[in-house]
Amino acid sequence: METGFRKWIIVATIITSTIIELIDTTIVNVSINTMSGNLGAALEDTAWVITSYAIANVIIIPMTSFLAEKIGRKQYYIGSIVLFTVASALCGFSDNLWELVAFRFFQGIGGGALLSTSQSILFETFPAKERATASGIFSLGIIIGPSIGPVMGGYIVDNLSWQWIFYVNIPIGILAALLSYIYLKPTKKSDDGRSIDWPGIFLLAAGVGSLQVVLERGETDDWFSATYIIVLTTLSIISLTVLVWWELKTPFPVINLRVLKSATLSISAIMTFVLGFGLFSAVFVFPLYAQRIIGYSAFQTGTMLLPGTLMAAMISPFLGKMLQSGIRPQYLIILGFGMSAVFGYMMSGSNLETGSAYFFIPLVCRGLGAALLIVPLTALAVSELKPAEIPQGAALNNMMRQMGGSFGIALINTYIAHREANNRTALITHVTTSDPLTMMRQEILIRNFMAHGSTYLRAVQQSLGALENTVVKQSFLLSYMDAFFLLALLNACCIPLVLMTIKKREKAKAGKLTVPDAH
Repeated sequence: METGFRKWIIVATIITSTIIELIDTTIVNVSINTMSGNLGAALEDTAWVITSYAIANVIIIPMTSFLAEKIGRKQYYIGSIVLFTVASALCGFSDNLWELVAFRFFQGIGGGALLSTSQSILFETFPAKERATASGIFSLGIIIGPSIGPVMGGYIVDNLSWQWIFYVNIPIGILAALLSYIYLKPTKKSDDGRSIDWPGIFLLAAGVGSLQVVLERGETDDWFSATYIIVLTTLSIISLTVLVWWELKTPFPVINLRVLKSATLSISAIMTFVLGFGLFSAVFVFPLYAQRIIGYSAFQTGTMLLPGTLMAAMISPFLGKMLQSGIRPQYLIILGFGMSAVFGYMMSGSNLETGSAYFFIPLVCRGLGAALLIVPLTALAVSELKPAEIPQGAALNNMMRQMGGSFGIALINTYIAHREANNRTALITHVTTSDPLTMMRQEILIRNFMAHGSTYLRAVQQSLGALENTVVKQSFLLSYMDAFFLLALLNACCIPLVLMTIKKREKAKAGKLTVPDAH
């Protein structure tokens, strides 16, 4: 535990490291088109810049506890910051796409390690009774990072070159490494002679890496129509099944799955998965909807996300204090799922004429809902673990959030594509020569095009093109509305699950109070 100035320097360093790691999960999304053009690569290939980072993140996160113990937490943490910073510089210097993809993978290895190690260091910096406050502080990075990534990315792409998306990490990384070196307590590496769990590391990399590729690339390559998707899915199922068996069998596992004996951690991990699904899906779907359907720029879209993010950041420390004072985390979790459901429901009611002012309330609900979920779930996950088990519990919980995000983005993307096809079919049945409204609209379009110099035949062709564009836009609009409604439904369905855990705990307490007297 630390006190005074040293304590808050460590807190500032940890939060900064967490934020820059999570910013990099979304900052690249808005610059893919620019990168594609500058590097002379296809858009589908350029998407590997995002995929490689996500794969590296998910592989390394569950291993962080093991590696920190082997290397020493301070050394491992500083090494991760240095790797992230150097890889960021190399990403900016890349001359071709596959160089960028490779360096982005190494950046993800360094960044993923920061996430769980940061949380463990933060918990050790605060006494046990202030752990909820530590969770509130840690959640700042989780909330702020993914939300301001698109804002920063949009601003940099509009005003500088895409390389600056990576260069901005360099001064921050250097400062974080220096402060960590000066203020973090030295930690010894484990000298107990335990062998490295190489089979576990291999199975984890193969299983989680394959699954992440399938989730990231499945929709692009039409899922199981692609041979490599079938192969990787099979490899993932086999590797993860054998991994669970091996990690429970080996005495010194790379992932200590035995911590999942804690019912609280297991339930929290499931809810954290749902949180990741909703959190990352919302940050993925809203920018696409705002830019593709309504026509906002990347910077405008990111700016709309800021009020909710800032409000969430403001309340997070207070939520930690509330938990510390004895408020049940389940009550905050229910409120969080409720506000996230309100976001999805309100967004599902918007349309092409909706102004930016309409989005203020649902986006604030999204931000507050995220804070109300992240803070209590982070605290709840490790609340019953022994100090030695906290790093592993935190790593597993963080992995579930990242995996939930990957599943969420993949499934929402697929859902939008399928709904677009169904909505188009439903709309096109009304756009026929036998429909009076369609014929009236076409006649107006023909007159308009002729008034601007087109011949009759040319105006007819242009009117058909305009009708087709309207159908396409309306199909996508309805598909995004369906996606938002699905997010609302998913969050609402989690509320009964949380209520069940409250009733279960109350039943357990009542049972203890009514134990019959032995006499």
